[in-house]
Amino acid sequence: MGKRDRNWKYPRTRLQWLWDNMEGHRFIYVCAILGTVVYNMLQLTVPFFSGKIVDEFLTGEGAKENMALHPDQFFKLLALMVGLTIFRCIIVYLDCMAYEKVSQDVLFKVRNFLYNKIQRQDMKFYSTYRTGDLMTRVTGDLDAVRHMVAWVVRMVVEAFSLVTATAIYFIIMDWKLAFSLLIVAPLIFFIIYVFKLLVAPMHALLREKLAYMNTVAQENIAGNRVVKAFAREEYEISKFDDCNQDYRDTNKKTAGIWLRFYPFVETLANLLAVILLLVGGMFLINGEMSMGQYVSFSGLIWAIANPMRQLGNVMNEFQRFSAASAKVMEIYYSEPEIVDAPDAVDVQGRFKGEVEFKNVSFQYADAKLPVLEHISFTAKPGQTIAIMGETGCGKTSLIHLIPRFYEPTEGEILIDGVNVNKLKLSQLRKNIGLATQDVLLYSDTIDGNIAYGDSNISKEEVVRFAKYSAASDFIAKMPEGYDTIVGERGVGLSGGQKQRISLARALAVKPSILILDDTTSAVDLETEKEIQDSLRHLDFPCTKIIIAQRISTTKDADQILIMQHGEIKERGTHEELIKLGGYYAELVKLQAGA
Repeated sequence: MGKRDRNWKYPRTRLQWLWDNMEGHRFIYVCAILGTVVYNMLQLTVPFFSGKIVDEFLTGEGAKENMALHPDQFFKLLALMVGLTIFRCIIVYLDCMAYEKVSQDVLFKVRNFLYNKIQRQDMKFYSTYRTGDLMTRVTGDLDAVRHMVAWVVRMVVEAFSLVTATAIYFIIMDWKLAFSLLIVAPLIFFIIYVFKLLVAPMHALLREKLAYMNTVAQENIAGNRVVKAFAREEYEISKFDDCNQDYRDTNKKTAGIWLRFYPFVETLANLLAVILLLVGGMFLINGEMSMGQYVSFSGLIWAIANPMRQLGNVMNEFQRFSAASAKVMEIYYSEPEIVDAPDAVDVQGRFKGEVEFKNVSFQYADAKLPVLEHISFTAKPGQTIAIMGETGCGKTSLIHLIPRFYEPTEGEILIDGVNVNKLKLSQLRKNIGLATQDVLLYSDTIDGNIAYGDSNISKEEVVRFAKYSAASDFIAKMPEGYDTIVGERGVGLSGGQKQRISLARALAVKPSILILDDTTSAVDLETEKEIQDSLRHLDFPCTKIIIAQRISTTKDADQILIMQHGEIKERGTHEELIKLGGYYAELVKLQAGA
């Protein structure tokens, strides 16, 4: 799957997508939102009771008599203030726990789903997306999604519930003073709107800079041997430093946008206290409001000012979520192009292993010229087919079509007479053992790497397959034998050792079709001879398709295909091709030292 077209619309909006992924936690989340509304409405209780106490027991008419005659009422109001404050603290605690639980569960669910999606993508997807970019999506981008669930939504609900409740309370107490204070709100909302327009593209750019920096770091760490081999440490440090500076500068620019607007927001928020002092003081002097009402207004002025101050940060985090969620949703809603056909054949048990190419042509989506043209050959069950040719002639592309890593642009590939497009991918690939020249071993034991395709095989079988690949001798000399940890990508092993473990891994699944892509290129001739002998005497039926450059590997094949410029130019047995006097015959002379 390539990158989405710019005009492509997701089936759900960002917030709808978030709600979809809260399935199973929606009730808790709605309760948390209601809890946020409740505890913010309870913020009004302390100023309300404070105003009551001031008017009835401190400054109002008959305050002294009320204190003397009704002290129980005074202590009752105090008790209510303390009790409701404690109650509000309990709700806040439970509320925060609920938000955190839902956010972590949503993060867990989406990350698992995303990883599952990435695992099931086809090769075109991996050639489109960089590793560092994908890593950013399942780490930093998802953290922005979690932060949206845990903090941003809570802050938005808190701001609007607190401002709304306070505004209603103010209007009930004194509508003229209330509107004098609330007139500032539209100005702040306008500033936040302008800020949103400016900061949105910056967060998208910031996210791209982070992804690129992660890609540079990942490629450099993975290729550290090449870096050291060419003494390019300083170059790579400088390259990363440039990326890091670029990311830092973009971060500073993004933060700078808010810093330009913050003084205006802060000034308007502080203006509320000035308005209260001037307008409220005038009303108090003229007897249009009581001291208790003034105390209530004064005690709640922060409930209008603080949410206004927070709006900028909330908008900043929302734009961060918006940029990150777009990247996450791109993978979330992506679908592989190579999938099981609706009418796929359900083949139980092992394949017989017949492979037939019928007039197959292939071209990569981003290439201008075809890689393969009109390829036709048949490998009968149990036969060995060797493929040779110059570098870039299409050998590896050809074998990648068999397990459906790519689809041919023309022609058919049949296994046991059935088009591979009609076979279930899992069944097709479980019947194929693949070992390539570029070996990837996992940070696991040698035993775990060999048994990767079938973790249920016994230790004895692991040893047997290691013998087939001529790996058992060097494994026995390892510090902990088959329990030796090989390290990331097999660091610490030679190229030939890694190739032999890779071959053992391919054989361990007892494939019906074994595909070897120059698998013995890094082993010595004696070891190669031992491997070839083992492959001829496997204890299970297996069709072998081998890409090789050495005549010693191909000479015993049932059929040898010579490829040039994406086409089969010569085919036949070792003897037939020598008699033909073409490319293969010249290669035999060259390798024989003639």
